[in-house]
Amino acid sequence: MTDTASKRARFRALHQSGCFVIPNPWDVGSARLLQHLGFQALASTSSGHAWTTGRPDYAVSRDEELAHLTKLCAATDLPVNADYQYGFAVEPEDVAANVRLAVNTGVAGLSIEDQTPGGRGDLHALPFAVERIRAARAAIDATGEDVMLVARAEIMLFEPDAISAAIDKLVAFADAGADCLYAPGVKKKEDIAAMVRAVAPKPVNVLVWGPGLSVSELADLGVRRISVGGTLARVAWSAMLAAAEKMRDGSFDGLAGAVPGKQMNGIFAGFG
Repeated sequence: MTDTASKRARFRALHQSGCFVIPNPWDVGSARLLQHLGFQALASTSSGHAWTTGRPDYAVSRDEELAHLTKLCAATDLPVNADYQYGFAVEPEDVAANVRLAVNTGVAGLSIEDQTPGGRGDLHALPFAVERIRAARAAIDATGEDVMLVARAEIMLFEPDAISAAIDKLVAFADAGADCLYAPGVKKKEDIAAMVRAVAPKPVNVLVWGPGLSVSELADLGVRRISVGGTLARVAWSAMLAAAEKMRDGSFDGLAGAVPGKQMNGIFAGFG
């Protein structure tokens, strides 16, 4: 198994040039499957993890999330970026304390968003949001570990046209010490390009929810990394829902096309 320092060094190097896809596993099995497929890094998904526990997003506690991240990091040779939601705290000093705990799980990066607890769309005002990012930066630096800080501006999830406000926050977060910037919800080419220019030379992550822009198109816009959030988990849940609904109605046709068990066993056998 690759040591943590090597994973962190590789993760930072990935952000220096080019563009890479960082898919989001929701458990150990999906993480190992994505490693098997040749991806270079992984990112956790708060929603995908919550659904495996039978709860909605934002219902998982800090300690549960830390245990989840520890398992993911130990299960794969790939660097893992943590979807650390709102830092599981409001006040900057509490965010800092929780960031230190996240660093101890072995993650190579972690994201802090500007939402308040609960994920209901209430966002911190810019000055306070910046304080929280500064506190997270200081906490990482104090550990002496090479963990990347990703700062998220969530406004476009609730106001899709708020590109100017999103960019203003990302620029402020970059100045506060964030290594990578992220505004989930941005979709238009011109908006993505403007975002990339505004925080350059720091890298930008773009969230992709479905068909649309390709990897090469996003790379041409200057995007450094591409994630999919809980979408892979939703694809898996969709397949199960469709098959189970057919079974409930008396048909097993939904089981056609299932991956053979032998193939799955072969994939996971390589991990010991």
